[in-house]
Amino acid sequence: MQIENKQKGHTARYLNGKGLKAGIVVARWNPEITAGLLESALEALKKSGVSAKDIEVVKVAGSVEIPFALHKMAKLSKRKYDFLVALGCIIKGETPHFDYVAKMAQEGVLEVMLEDDIPVGFGVLTVNNMKQAKARIHVGGEAALASLELGLLK
Repeated sequence: MQIENKQKGHTARYLNGKGLKAGIVVARWNPEITAGLLESALEALKKSGVSAKDIEVVKVAGSVEIPFALHKMAKLSKRKYDFLVALGCIIKGETPHFDYVAKMAQEGVLEVMLEDDIPVGFGVLTVNNMKQAKARIHVGGEAALASLELGLLK
């Protein structure tokens, strides 16, 4: 079932997540951005009926560590979670390190989804600068809703 809400002047559809359990892994690196991503995700889940008591947030050092935490949550939970969300922010610097971190985060999250058979919303920003990151804070909510929608598949 879907309910309709208004967000930033656009009509957005929010799925009914009442009774579902969510796990969110958020990187501490670039905290001024990841805190906003987390807030956006929590707000979207709240509007979708997911209770705060049914959401567990785990913080990790950076985006490279996100897949490991997701994997542990998926494997050790015995399906404690209906869906998971990955939140992080990787800002391009002057070295190729950005490319390696982004690749490890993206491929690791994909592997968790496919190998552990659990939906994971991908809210890891890959941007050129802080201005771009700030303009994309809403991606946390979008990732949470995408994963919630998959969590409803039976």
